[in-house]
Amino acid sequence: MTRKGTPDTVQLAVVQMHMTDQLEDNLTRAEEHVRAAAAAGAQVILLPELFENLYFCQAEREDYFGLAHPLDSHPFIPRFQALARELGVVLPVSYFEAAGQAYYNSLVCIDADGEVLGNYRKTHIPDGPGYEEKYYFNPGDTGFRVWETRFGRIGVGICWDQWYPETARAMMLLGADFLLYPTAIGSEPAEVETPNSYQMWQRAMQGHAVSNSTYVGSCNRVGREVVEGTEQTYYGHSFLTDYTGAIVAELGEEEEGFLLQTLDLAEARKFRAGMGFFRDRRPELYGPLMTTDGYTRRG
Repeated sequence: MTRKGTPDTVQLAVVQMHMTDQLEDNLTRAEEHVRAAAAAGAQVILLPELFENLYFCQAEREDYFGLAHPLDSHPFIPRFQALARELGVVLPVSYFEAAGQAYYNSLVCIDADGEVLGNYRKTHIPDGPGYEEKYYFNPGDTGFRVWETRFGRIGVGICWDQWYPETARAMMLLGADFLLYPTAIGSEPAEVETPNSYQMWQRAMQGHAVSNSTYVGSCNRVGREVVEGTEQTYYGHSFLTDYTGAIVAELGEEEEGFLLQTLDLAEARKFRAGMGFFRDRRPELYGPLMTTDGYTRRG
């Protein structure tokens, strides 16, 4: 049985690319990757986080707020709407959003007819050397979003969201058929003790795939970027998992291009029901998840 509006299979592509400090260069190459993926049969195509520029959050500078634009007068989202309409593909597009006096790390989901289905503002905002996003971005206020597109119900988290099992579970409870995570992640500055590990990054999302019996796709940038004297190398390794958490396709640390995979949503739905993870949930006992210190508040 197929739910209304939900296909049994979807062709998903995730794009891996380098970025420069030239907007038109980045947009042109992103469009070329989208066209190549569509020509290969992709129906949903994911681009990396904030692909319009270098990852400026390496440093805190007021000038970079000038990169943000309101959604209703954005300089390049209409270009990707036209591209989605021309190619008949779904495009989740990451961008730096200005909204009044607030700034967000945001993403719009563009359906295959070019319509913007809605806007998601990144929920979890990191803060640390080389990833100083709290300086630039307000915490997202949209809640988690799932969009019913021509090619299934799509849940998208943005980068730091990918480390949180709550994000994945919330999107699945909202009815997502599969999960996507556009990313900008790589080396850490020398003074940081956390490991430069793409394996740990992948394992976190593989866990989401296992615990939710769902396909997961994540894309990253590649290359060396220098911002205000701070240097980082983005480690690529964009990947796709199946609904058991196994990585079924992966790019290397310097490769540019896209991965393409057939998602058998009908089989995933059947497998998910059989595993019983959602049947056996006990949300009435999850009160500590609604707190910051583990103690459920009453009254």
